[in-house]
Amino acid sequence: MTNQFDPLGEQPFISHLIELRDRLLRVILCVLLVFIGTAVYANEIYQYLAEPLLQHMPKNSTMIAIDVASPFFTPIKLAFVVAAFISVPYILYQFWGFVAPGLYRHEKLMVLPLLIASTVLFYAGAAFAYYVVFPLVFGYLTSAAPTGVAVMTDIATYLDFILAMFFAFGISFEIPIFTIVLVWAGITTPESLADKRPYVIVGVFVVAMFLTPPDALSQTLLAVPMCLLFESGLLFSRLFVGKRRDG
Repeated sequence: MTNQFDPLGEQPFISHLIELRDRLLRVILCVLLVFIGTAVYANEIYQYLAEPLLQHMPKNSTMIAIDVASPFFTPIKLAFVVAAFISVPYILYQFWGFVAPGLYRHEKLMVLPLLIASTVLFYAGAAFAYYVVFPLVFGYLTSAAPTGVAVMTDIATYLDFILAMFFAFGISFEIPIFTIVLVWAGITTPESLADKRPYVIVGVFVVAMFLTPPDALSQTLLAVPMCLLFESGLLFSRLFVGKRRDG
């Protein structure tokens, strides 16, 4: 009778689970520690993120809180999101520490720069939304209110809106990473993507139309960077394919 228990196969699996648990606990601890610091300044952080809207609201108009607990929970929710946002580099570091031992050398040389670049691009997308898009969006929306309608945005609704915008623009700025990964995985080639450029440009402007107010300026301000990011993804994917073929 053969022994059904394989200690050599079972032990590495358990050790991987233990390592995964430890790294998840480190991530949670990091987010909680950062949250303690951001919670102290929750109201100040919310005021900073509300500034693009407040600058365009009519005179003597203010934001409102519809729910009784909103003045407390909304800034706290934002503080937690900001804590997770700040912790992204450490989260990716833990992810890298978990997957790196199982990668080949050439894969390590590729994955680590992609992780770093994706983090920087996501932050850049969020910054672009705050400093470029938000002033245009809120300037248009507040001026479009009918006569006799007081513009007084609920703080919880505003938070949900800007978080969705941050996420949308952060993901949009990952276009070069998506392009490089598609080429790296062999799903497509830079030449094939270049041939589809007209369709990509049309798709980018359609996406920009849904993410911005219905005016040509704000749509262009989003679509043009996305097109440039697509072109940069093509450029780096060509360089990567060339190096891989030479190797």
